[in-house]
Amino acid sequence: MLLTGSEIVIEILAEEGVDTVFGYPGGNVLSLYDKLAENKKGIKHILTAHEQGASHAADGYSRVGNKVGVLLATSGPGATNTITGLATAFADSVPVIAITGSVPIKSVGTDSFQEIDTASLTLAATKHSFFIKDVKKIADTMRQAFYIAKSGRPGPVLIDIPSDIQKETCEFEPLKEKNIDFEENMADEKSLYEAVEMINNSQRPVIYCGGGVVNCEASEFIKTICEKSGAYAAFTMMGISAMSNTHPKYLGMAGLYGRMAASKAISKADLIVAAGVRFSDRGTGRREKFAQNAKVIHIDIDSAELGKVINAHLQIGGNLKKALEYIALNIKENNHPQWDKEIEEFKKEFEVKETESFTPKKIIETVNSLTNEYTPVATDVGQHQMWVSKYYNFKKPKTHLTSGGFGTMGYGMGAAIGAGVATKRRSVLFTGDGSFCMNFNEVTTAVRNNIPVTVIVLNNGGLGMIRQLQDCFCDGRRFSTELERKTDFALLAKAMGAKGYSAKNIDELIKAYKDSENSTGPAVIDCYISEKENALPMIPPNGTIEDLMR
Repeated sequence: MLLTGSEIVIEILAEEGVDTVFGYPGGNVLSLYDKLAENKKGIKHILTAHEQGASHAADGYSRVGNKVGVLLATSGPGATNTITGLATAFADSVPVIAITGSVPIKSVGTDSFQEIDTASLTLAATKHSFFIKDVKKIADTMRQAFYIAKSGRPGPVLIDIPSDIQKETCEFEPLKEKNIDFEENMADEKSLYEAVEMINNSQRPVIYCGGGVVNCEASEFIKTICEKSGAYAAFTMMGISAMSNTHPKYLGMAGLYGRMAASKAISKADLIVAAGVRFSDRGTGRREKFAQNAKVIHIDIDSAELGKVINAHLQIGGNLKKALEYIALNIKENNHPQWDKEIEEFKKEFEVKETESFTPKKIIETVNSLTNEYTPVATDVGQHQMWVSKYYNFKKPKTHLTSGGFGTMGYGMGAAIGAGVATKRRSVLFTGDGSFCMNFNEVTTAVRNNIPVTVIVLNNGGLGMIRQLQDCFCDGRRFSTELERKTDFALLAKAMGAKGYSAKNIDELIKAYKDSENSTGPAVIDCYISEKENALPMIPPNGTIEDLMR
């Protein structure tokens, strides 16, 4: 059948099972929006307040489910506004498809209105970027883009389509049968057998889980390995939902701002099985001192990660889920009473003692008690992000949404919206007054679309994380971290059409949260906390557990 380029785009989206697109219209995607408006394929469009919000929403939509998030933006500033969101998804291996418009082919290179080379700009922020010059290439390119986004180590892909190509016509052939098998790079069985033997012979094993475990849905195998081998599980920020927080083998997030019992366990272990991690400096601290008492087994689907940061004793590239399944099936039943005893001592050593009543820990634990295990929980970036990583009890994979690799302030509101759309559940966003001001305009998106999101603002009147670092490493000289905005977020939320609350104690927080649950749209709860609250204990950058700051 004869279709325009824009109609072909809609056909392929439907073919790929896309039911929602996040975006913002503009002149060079006018044709795409015109065809999307016809709604022949039942694809819902969610208009965001900003293209960055659309990219974060597509990211959040993708993280909580099995569908690829899709965003649509025009050329020039529309496209450049998506780059932070694409870089965020790229750093955390999230499959997202970005479709952008471009100036007409004849105008390329003439510095025409809103012209920029989007494909080149996004090369470092995506797995792949396409620029389509021929309408006949749209169908195959889009199918390839979805394949690239989902296969191997997932990630974002951008497709840039000139406005005249969107209007041109060509013959389109729908797929008669959609049956695309992803090529599986299977791990070497000899190496897996060696890994099994190393686990069987270890006395102080730790399984170090990254976002790859969550992405490949291998949580059950991690649980089995820990229970059979007597190993404990420590996590990167991206991996903390890979095992229920209530499991006796769960140690929590390791690293600079994590649970220090997890970091201590890694420092004392004789074997580290690193599954789907990239050994970020925020997780390892001083890399040459990382796990210096242990042999390291590194398993990852992306062979480029093997040996890039840590020279593991055994490097295994290939399908992570299959590799963990093999290990879970073949390791021996074992237990390590002495290791159990040491772990309990680590937990006691770093037990948190509190005196104040309205601390970040108590706020997070209170909200936690009011949600269920399937609630999507997003964060922005800063102290609140570290507190959530330590104090929120995640029980199900894919319920924790945060910018782990790129550290994007302003990520959370869009992500919480995307998660809410995907799951049709009320989502929760923990944010700080600094991060929230980056993209609070997306509250209007939640209002417009009646998306239930409860925002918990941990308001300490400043850029808490940077202020903490200035206090620690700049002799207490604070500069540009005292915000002094005097913004009433409860009133701001009401002005946007959302519910707004202020809370100065736990009772007010509980009342506000329960009231927010009785509404269908978004709510903002402004929680006033002391500026003296810090994300401690902390391992300093490029430090070790021996350099701990309390």
